[in-house]
Amino acid sequence: MIQESKYYPWIVVGMLWVIAILNYLDRQMLSTMQPFMQESIESLRSAENFGRLMAVFLWIYAFMSPVSGIIADRLNRKWLITASLFIWSGVTLAMGYTHTFGQLYVLRAIMGISEAFYVPAALSLIADYHSSRTRSFAIGIHTTGIYLGQAFGGFGATIAALSSWQATFHLFGIVGMAYSLVLIFFLHEKKGYVIDKTAPVSLKIEWKNAVKGLTVLLSNISFWVILLYFSAPSLPGWATKSWLPTLFVSTLDMPMKDAGPFATMTLAFASLMGVLVGGWMSDKWVRSYLKGRIYTGVIGLALTVPGLLLLGFGATITPVFLGAFCFGFGFGMFDVNNMPILCQFVSARYRATGYGLLNLAGISAGAFITNFLGKSIDSGSLGRDMAMLIGAVVLVIALQLIILKPNTADMSE
Repeated sequence: MIQESKYYPWIVVGMLWVIAILNYLDRQMLSTMQPFMQESIESLRSAENFGRLMAVFLWIYAFMSPVSGIIADRLNRKWLITASLFIWSGVTLAMGYTHTFGQLYVLRAIMGISEAFYVPAALSLIADYHSSRTRSFAIGIHTTGIYLGQAFGGFGATIAALSSWQATFHLFGIVGMAYSLVLIFFLHEKKGYVIDKTAPVSLKIEWKNAVKGLTVLLSNISFWVILLYFSAPSLPGWATKSWLPTLFVSTLDMPMKDAGPFATMTLAFASLMGVLVGGWMSDKWVRSYLKGRIYTGVIGLALTVPGLLLLGFGATITPVFLGAFCFGFGFGMFDVNNMPILCQFVSARYRATGYGLLNLAGISAGAFITNFLGKSIDSGSLGRDMAMLIGAVVLVIALQLIILKPNTADMSE
Protein backbone atom coordinates (compact mmCIF):
# COMPACT_ATOMS: atom_id res chain seq x y z
CA MET A 1 0.00 0.00 0.00
CA ILE A 2 1.15 3.52 -0.80
CA GLN A 3 1.08 4.69 2.84
CA GLU A 4 3.62 2.01 3.77
CA SER A 5 6.20 3.35 1.31
CA LYS A 6 9.26 5.08 2.79
CA TYR A 7 8.48 8.00 0.50
CA TYR A 8 4.90 8.42 1.67
CA PRO A 9 5.73 10.93 4.45
CA TRP A 10 7.02 13.23 1.71
CA ILE A 11 3.99 12.49 -0.49
CA VAL A 12 1.83 13.66 2.42
CA VAL A 13 3.82 16.88 2.55
CA GLY A 14 3.32 17.31 -1.20
CA MET A 15 -0.45 16.80 -1.01
CA LEU A 16 -0.78 19.21 1.90
CA TRP A 17 1.48 21.70 0.11
CA VAL A 18 -1.17 22.11 -2.60
CA ILE A 19 -3.85 22.67 0.07
CA ALA A 20 -1.63 25.25 1.79
CA ILE A 21 -1.44 27.20 -1.48
CA LEU A 22 -5.23 27.19 -1.81
CA ASN A 23 -5.66 28.01 1.88
CA TYR A 24 -3.81 31.30 1.66
CA LEU A 25 -4.70 32.09 -1.94
CA ASP A 26 -8.43 32.03 -1.21
CA ARG A 27 -8.13 34.30 1.82
CA GLN A 28 -5.42 36.62 0.43
CA MET A 29 -6.75 37.54 -3.00
CA LEU A 30 -9.61 39.52 -1.46
CA SER A 31 -7.14 42.18 -0.26
CA THR A 32 -5.84 42.85 -3.79
CA MET A 33 -9.23 42.86 -5.51
CA GLN A 34 -10.66 45.71 -3.43
CA PRO A 35 -10.44 48.31 -6.26
CA PHE A 36 -12.47 46.05 -8.56
CA MET A 37 -15.00 44.94 -5.96
CA GLN A 38 -15.73 48.45 -4.71
CA GLU A 39 -17.11 49.34 -8.14
CA SER A 40 -19.92 46.87 -7.45
CA ILE A 41 -20.05 47.12 -3.64
CA GLU A 42 -19.81 50.79 -2.65
CA SER A 43 -19.22 50.20 1.07
CA LEU A 44 -15.82 48.61 0.28
CA ARG A 45 -14.49 52.06 -0.67
CA SER A 46 -13.87 52.70 3.02
CA ALA A 47 -10.58 51.22 4.25
CA GLU A 48 -12.09 50.84 7.71
CA ASN A 49 -14.99 48.80 6.30
CA PHE A 50 -12.57 46.68 4.31
CA GLY A 51 -10.57 46.17 7.49
CA ARG A 52 -13.73 44.91 9.19
CA LEU A 53 -14.21 42.42 6.37
CA MET A 54 -10.66 41.12 6.80
CA ALA A 55 -10.91 41.12 10.61
CA VAL A 56 -14.11 39.06 10.89
CA PHE A 57 -12.33 36.18 9.19
CA LEU A 58 -9.41 36.47 11.58
CA TRP A 59 -11.48 36.69 14.77
CA ILE A 60 -13.60 33.65 13.94
CA TYR A 61 -10.56 31.74 12.64
CA ALA A 62 -8.76 32.53 15.88
CA PHE A 63 -11.50 31.37 18.24
CA MET A 64 -12.25 28.25 16.22
CA SER A 65 -8.58 27.19 16.13
CA PRO A 66 -8.44 25.67 19.66
CA VAL A 67 -11.70 23.83 18.96
CA SER A 68 -10.30 22.47 15.71
CA GLY A 69 -7.07 21.46 17.45
CA ILE A 70 -8.92 19.54 20.17
CA ILE A 71 -10.99 17.75 17.53
CA ALA A 72 -7.90 16.97 15.40
CA ASP A 73 -6.19 15.35 18.40
CA ARG A 74 -9.16 13.02 18.83
CA LEU A 75 -10.49 12.32 15.29
CA ASN A 76 -9.19 11.32 11.86
CA ARG A 77 -7.32 14.32 10.46
CA LYS A 78 -7.68 13.15 6.85
CA TRP A 79 -11.42 13.83 6.93
CA LEU A 80 -11.04 17.12 8.81
CA ILE A 81 -8.57 18.38 6.19
CA THR A 82 -10.68 17.18 3.26
CA ALA A 83 -13.92 18.66 4.59
CA SER A 84 -12.21 21.93 5.50
CA LEU A 85 -10.85 22.37 1.96
CA PHE A 86 -14.18 21.50 0.33
CA ILE A 87 -16.17 23.96 2.47
CA TRP A 88 -13.86 26.97 2.21
CA SER A 89 -13.54 26.41 -1.55
CA GLY A 90 -17.34 26.36 -1.77
CA VAL A 91 -17.38 29.66 0.12
CA THR A 92 -14.84 31.11 -2.33
CA LEU A 93 -17.09 30.07 -5.19
CA ALA A 94 -20.09 31.67 -3.50
CA MET A 95 -18.26 34.97 -2.97
CA GLY A 96 -18.35 35.45 -6.73
CA TYR A 97 -22.14 35.74 -6.50
CA THR A 98 -22.29 38.40 -3.76
CA HIS A 99 -23.81 41.85 -4.25
CA THR A 100 -23.66 43.40 -0.76
CA PHE A 101 -21.20 43.98 2.04
CA GLY A 102 -23.40 41.89 4.35
CA GLN A 103 -23.20 38.86 2.08
CA LEU A 104 -19.40 39.12 1.92
CA TYR A 105 -19.23 39.54 5.69
CA VAL A 106 -21.20 36.35 6.34
CA LEU A 107 -19.17 34.34 3.82
CA ARG A 108 -15.86 35.55 5.28
CA ALA A 109 -17.12 34.41 8.68
CA ILE A 110 -17.95 30.94 7.33
CA MET A 111 -14.54 30.80 5.65
CA GLY A 112 -12.96 31.56 9.02
CA ILE A 113 -14.69 28.55 10.57
CA SER A 114 -13.79 26.13 7.77
CA GLU A 115 -10.16 27.22 7.31
CA ALA A 116 -9.52 27.00 11.06
CA PHE A 117 -9.73 23.21 10.85
CA TYR A 118 -6.85 22.92 8.39
CA VAL A 119 -3.55 24.14 9.86
CA PRO A 120 -3.56 22.43 13.31
CA ALA A 121 -4.56 19.12 11.69
CA ALA A 122 -2.07 19.44 8.82
CA LEU A 123 0.96 20.43 10.89
CA SER A 124 0.33 17.78 13.54
CA LEU A 125 -0.07 15.17 10.78
CA ILE A 126 3.28 16.18 9.25
CA ALA A 127 4.88 16.12 12.70
CA ASP A 128 3.64 12.54 13.19
CA TYR A 129 4.93 11.41 9.79
CA HIS A 130 8.39 12.99 10.29
CA SER A 131 10.88 12.54 13.11
CA SER A 132 12.96 15.36 14.60
CA ARG A 133 15.62 14.73 11.92
CA THR A 134 13.38 15.98 9.10
CA ARG A 135 10.45 17.70 10.88
CA SER A 136 11.43 21.34 10.38
CA PHE A 137 12.36 20.86 6.72
CA ALA A 138 9.12 18.95 6.03
CA ILE A 139 7.07 21.69 7.69
CA GLY A 140 9.22 24.18 5.80
CA ILE A 141 8.20 22.68 2.46
CA HIS A 142 4.55 22.82 3.53
CA THR A 143 4.99 26.42 4.64
CA THR A 144 6.34 27.39 1.22
CA GLY A 145 2.87 26.49 -0.03
CA ILE A 146 1.41 29.03 2.38
CA TYR A 147 3.68 31.76 1.05
CA LEU A 148 3.09 30.78 -2.57
CA GLY A 149 -0.64 30.99 -1.90
CA GLN A 150 -0.09 34.43 -0.45
CA ALA A 151 1.88 35.40 -3.57
CA PHE A 152 -0.61 33.95 -6.02
CA GLY A 153 -3.33 35.80 -4.13
CA GLY A 154 -1.73 38.98 -5.42
CA PHE A 155 -2.58 37.89 -8.94
CA GLY A 156 -6.24 38.02 -8.00
CA ALA A 157 -6.08 41.68 -9.02
CA THR A 158 -4.43 40.76 -12.32
CA ILE A 159 -7.00 38.07 -13.18
CA ALA A 160 -9.83 40.38 -12.12
CA ALA A 161 -8.46 43.08 -14.44
CA LEU A 162 -8.48 40.62 -17.34
CA SER A 163 -11.91 39.15 -16.59
CA SER A 164 -13.84 40.07 -13.44
CA TRP A 165 -13.55 39.69 -9.69
CA GLN A 166 -16.56 37.34 -9.76
CA ALA A 167 -14.88 34.98 -12.25
CA THR A 168 -11.71 34.96 -10.13
CA PHE A 169 -13.60 33.68 -7.08
CA HIS A 170 -15.42 31.11 -9.21
CA LEU A 171 -12.20 29.74 -10.70
CA PHE A 172 -10.35 29.11 -7.45
CA GLY A 173 -13.43 27.83 -5.67
CA ILE A 174 -13.95 25.11 -8.28
CA VAL A 175 -10.25 24.14 -8.24
CA GLY A 176 -10.29 23.65 -4.44
CA MET A 177 -13.49 21.62 -4.43
CA ALA A 178 -12.13 19.32 -7.15
CA TYR A 179 -8.83 18.78 -5.31
CA SER A 180 -10.63 17.80 -2.12
CA LEU A 181 -11.91 14.74 -3.98
CA VAL A 182 -8.31 13.65 -4.68
CA LEU A 183 -7.55 13.59 -0.95
CA ILE A 184 -10.28 11.04 -0.30
CA PHE A 185 -8.25 8.41 -2.14
CA PHE A 186 -4.63 9.31 -1.39
CA LEU A 187 -4.37 11.01 2.03
CA HIS A 188 -4.11 8.71 5.08
CA GLU A 189 -4.04 9.26 8.83
CA LYS A 190 -1.11 8.39 11.14
CA LYS A 191 -1.46 9.11 14.84
CA GLY A 192 1.70 9.49 16.90
CA TYR A 193 -0.11 7.89 19.85
CA VAL A 194 -2.83 5.30 20.43
CA ILE A 195 -6.49 6.23 20.92
CA ASP A 196 -8.49 3.58 22.79
CA LYS A 197 -11.30 2.86 20.32
CA THR A 198 -12.96 0.40 22.75
CA ALA A 199 -13.57 3.12 25.33
CA PRO A 200 -17.15 4.47 25.53
CA VAL A 201 -17.76 7.70 23.63
CA SER A 202 -19.96 10.46 25.02
CA LEU A 203 -20.05 14.24 25.09
CA LYS A 204 -19.12 14.18 28.77
CA ILE A 205 -16.03 12.01 28.18
CA GLU A 206 -14.91 14.09 25.19
CA TRP A 207 -15.34 17.28 27.23
CA LYS A 208 -13.28 15.74 30.04
CA ASN A 209 -10.49 14.81 27.59
CA ALA A 210 -10.53 18.30 26.09
CA VAL A 211 -10.26 19.92 29.52
CA LYS A 212 -7.41 17.56 30.41
CA GLY A 213 -5.49 18.55 27.29
CA LEU A 214 -5.98 22.26 27.93
CA THR A 215 -4.90 21.81 31.55
CA VAL A 216 -1.70 20.01 30.53
CA LEU A 217 -0.83 22.80 28.12
CA LEU A 218 -1.79 25.80 30.23
CA SER A 219 0.02 24.51 33.33
CA ASN A 220 3.28 24.46 31.33
CA ILE A 221 5.21 27.77 31.64
CA SER A 222 7.18 26.98 28.49
CA PHE A 223 3.93 26.74 26.53
CA TRP A 224 2.95 30.23 27.72
CA VAL A 225 6.27 31.60 26.47
CA ILE A 226 5.76 29.86 23.11
CA LEU A 227 2.25 31.32 23.02
CA LEU A 228 3.57 34.86 23.44
CA TYR A 229 6.47 34.16 21.09
CA PHE A 230 3.99 33.06 18.42
CA SER A 231 1.47 35.87 18.89
CA ALA A 232 3.63 39.01 19.15
CA PRO A 233 5.29 38.61 15.71
CA SER A 234 1.82 37.97 14.30
CA LEU A 235 1.19 41.70 14.64
CA PRO A 236 3.67 42.67 11.88
CA GLY A 237 3.11 39.33 10.13
CA TRP A 238 -0.60 39.91 9.56
CA ALA A 239 -0.03 43.61 8.95
CA THR A 240 2.11 42.80 5.91
CA LYS A 241 -0.24 40.07 4.67
CA SER A 242 -3.26 42.35 4.79
CA TRP A 243 -1.89 45.79 3.99
CA LEU A 244 1.46 45.52 2.18
CA PRO A 245 -0.10 46.00 -1.30
CA THR A 246 -1.84 49.12 0.04
CA LEU A 247 1.45 50.37 1.51
CA PHE A 248 3.13 49.92 -1.88
CA VAL A 249 0.33 51.90 -3.53
CA SER A 250 0.64 54.82 -1.08
CA THR A 251 4.45 54.82 -0.81
CA LEU A 252 5.46 54.08 -4.40
CA ASP A 253 2.39 55.52 -6.16
CA MET A 254 1.71 52.23 -7.99
CA PRO A 255 -1.68 51.12 -9.32
CA MET A 256 -3.06 48.19 -7.31
CA LYS A 257 -2.97 45.85 -10.33
CA ASP A 258 0.86 46.20 -10.23
CA ALA A 259 1.34 46.74 -6.48
CA GLY A 260 -0.65 43.60 -5.56
CA PRO A 261 1.56 41.07 -7.39
CA PHE A 262 4.77 43.02 -6.67
CA ALA A 263 4.16 43.24 -2.91
CA THR A 264 2.88 39.70 -2.40
CA MET A 265 5.46 38.07 -4.70
CA THR A 266 8.35 39.89 -2.99
CA LEU A 267 7.18 38.92 0.47
CA ALA A 268 6.31 35.37 -0.52
CA PHE A 269 9.55 34.68 -2.40
CA ALA A 270 11.60 35.95 0.53
CA SER A 271 9.53 33.93 3.01
CA LEU A 272 9.83 30.84 0.85
CA MET A 273 13.62 31.13 0.99
CA GLY A 274 13.44 31.78 4.72
CA VAL A 275 11.42 28.67 5.54
CA LEU A 276 13.72 26.41 3.51
CA VAL A 277 16.88 27.88 5.05
CA GLY A 278 15.31 27.99 8.51
CA GLY A 279 13.97 24.44 8.27
CA TRP A 280 17.28 22.99 7.06
CA MET A 281 19.30 24.97 9.63
CA SER A 282 17.01 23.99 12.50
CA ASP A 283 17.07 20.25 11.71
CA LYS A 284 20.88 20.34 11.54
CA TRP A 285 21.39 22.49 14.61
CA VAL A 286 19.02 20.58 16.94
CA ARG A 287 21.02 17.37 16.44
CA SER A 288 24.01 18.87 18.23
CA TYR A 289 22.33 21.51 20.39
CA LEU A 290 18.78 21.30 21.79
CA LYS A 291 18.21 25.06 21.56
CA GLY A 292 19.11 25.03 17.87
CA ARG A 293 15.49 25.44 16.79
CA ILE A 294 14.99 28.30 19.22
CA TYR A 295 18.11 30.12 18.03
CA THR A 296 17.06 29.67 14.40
CA GLY A 297 13.71 31.29 15.15
CA VAL A 298 15.38 34.15 17.02
CA ILE A 299 17.72 34.86 14.09
CA GLY A 300 14.67 35.05 11.85
CA LEU A 301 12.81 37.46 14.13
CA ALA A 302 15.89 39.66 14.43
CA LEU A 303 15.90 40.04 10.63
CA THR A 304 12.33 41.38 10.68
CA VAL A 305 13.40 44.45 12.66
CA PRO A 306 15.36 46.22 9.86
CA GLY A 307 12.68 44.98 7.47
CA LEU A 308 9.95 46.85 9.37
CA LEU A 309 12.08 49.99 9.57
CA LEU A 310 12.64 50.04 5.81
CA LEU A 311 8.97 49.33 5.09
CA GLY A 312 7.81 51.99 7.50
CA PHE A 313 10.12 54.82 6.50
CA GLY A 314 11.34 53.93 2.98
CA ALA A 315 10.19 56.41 0.32
CA THR A 316 11.53 54.83 -2.88
CA ILE A 317 11.37 51.38 -4.44
CA THR A 318 14.83 50.18 -3.32
CA PRO A 319 14.45 50.52 0.49
CA VAL A 320 10.81 49.36 0.40
CA PHE A 321 11.74 46.30 -1.69
CA LEU A 322 14.68 45.49 0.62
CA GLY A 323 12.42 45.92 3.64
CA ALA A 324 9.83 43.51 2.26
CA PHE A 325 12.51 40.96 1.37
CA CYS A 326 14.29 41.21 4.74
CA PHE A 327 11.02 40.95 6.66
CA GLY A 328 9.78 38.02 4.57
CA PHE A 329 13.02 36.04 4.85
CA GLY A 330 13.24 36.53 8.61
CA PHE A 331 9.57 35.78 9.21
CA GLY A 332 9.91 32.58 7.19
CA MET A 333 12.79 31.39 9.42
CA PHE A 334 10.66 32.11 12.48
CA ASP A 335 7.43 30.66 11.09
CA VAL A 336 8.81 27.29 10.03
CA ASN A 337 10.05 26.46 13.54
CA ASN A 338 6.89 27.08 15.55
CA MET A 339 5.51 23.53 15.42
CA PRO A 340 8.97 21.89 15.77
CA ILE A 341 9.65 24.01 18.88
CA LEU A 342 6.22 23.07 20.23
CA CYS A 343 7.17 19.40 19.72
CA GLN A 344 10.10 19.89 22.12
CA PHE A 345 7.74 20.88 24.95
CA VAL A 346 4.39 19.17 24.13
CA SER A 347 3.69 15.48 23.43
CA ALA A 348 2.09 14.25 20.21
CA ARG A 349 -1.22 13.73 22.02
CA TYR A 350 -1.77 17.48 22.49
CA ARG A 351 0.08 19.12 19.58
CA ALA A 352 -2.93 19.98 17.45
CA THR A 353 -4.64 21.44 20.51
CA GLY A 354 -1.47 23.37 21.32
CA TYR A 355 -1.17 24.74 17.83
CA GLY A 356 -4.85 25.67 17.90
CA LEU A 357 -4.19 27.79 20.98
CA LEU A 358 -1.20 29.37 19.24
CA ASN A 359 -3.47 30.27 16.33
CA LEU A 360 -6.01 31.76 18.75
CA ALA A 361 -3.39 34.07 20.23
CA GLY A 362 -1.58 34.84 16.99
CA ILE A 363 -4.59 35.48 14.82
CA SER A 364 -6.38 37.48 17.50
CA ALA A 365 -3.34 39.75 17.38
CA GLY A 366 -3.63 39.74 13.59
CA ALA A 367 -7.33 40.65 13.69
CA PHE A 368 -6.61 43.55 16.02
CA ILE A 369 -3.77 44.93 13.91
CA THR A 370 -5.68 44.49 10.64
CA ASN A 371 -8.54 46.60 11.95
CA PHE A 372 -6.17 49.12 13.57
CA LEU A 373 -4.14 49.63 10.40
CA GLY A 374 -7.33 50.12 8.40
CA LYS A 375 -7.81 53.27 10.47
CA SER A 376 -4.12 54.13 9.98
CA ILE A 377 -4.65 54.15 6.20
CA ASP A 378 -7.55 56.56 6.52
CA SER A 379 -5.37 58.87 8.67
CA GLY A 380 -2.27 58.53 6.43
CA SER A 381 0.02 56.90 9.03
CA LEU A 382 0.27 53.30 7.79
CA GLY A 383 4.06 53.16 7.38
CA ARG A 384 4.83 54.73 10.76
CA ASP A 385 2.39 52.49 12.62
CA MET A 386 3.81 49.35 10.96
CA ALA A 387 7.34 50.32 12.05
CA MET A 388 6.17 50.72 15.67
CA LEU A 389 5.47 46.97 15.81
CA ILE A 390 9.21 46.39 16.29
CA GLY A 391 8.76 46.66 20.06
CA ALA A 392 6.68 43.48 20.23
CA VAL A 393 9.31 41.55 18.24
CA VAL A 394 12.19 42.63 20.48
CA LEU A 395 10.26 41.65 23.62
CA VAL A 396 9.58 38.06 22.55
CA ILE A 397 13.16 37.55 21.36
CA ALA A 398 14.37 38.35 24.87
CA LEU A 399 11.77 36.11 26.56
CA GLN A 400 12.49 33.15 24.33
CA LEU A 401 16.25 33.31 24.85
CA ILE A 402 15.93 33.61 28.61
CA ILE A 403 13.13 31.17 29.49
CA LEU A 404 12.89 28.35 26.91
CA LYS A 405 15.21 25.46 27.85
CA PRO A 406 14.26 22.23 26.04
CA ASN A 407 15.34 18.85 27.45
CA THR A 408 14.69 16.86 24.28
CA ALA A 409 14.38 17.29 20.52
CA ASP A 410 11.04 15.44 20.49
CA MET A 411 8.91 15.16 23.63
CA SER A 412 7.34 11.74 24.16
CA GLU A 413 4.14 10.88 25.99
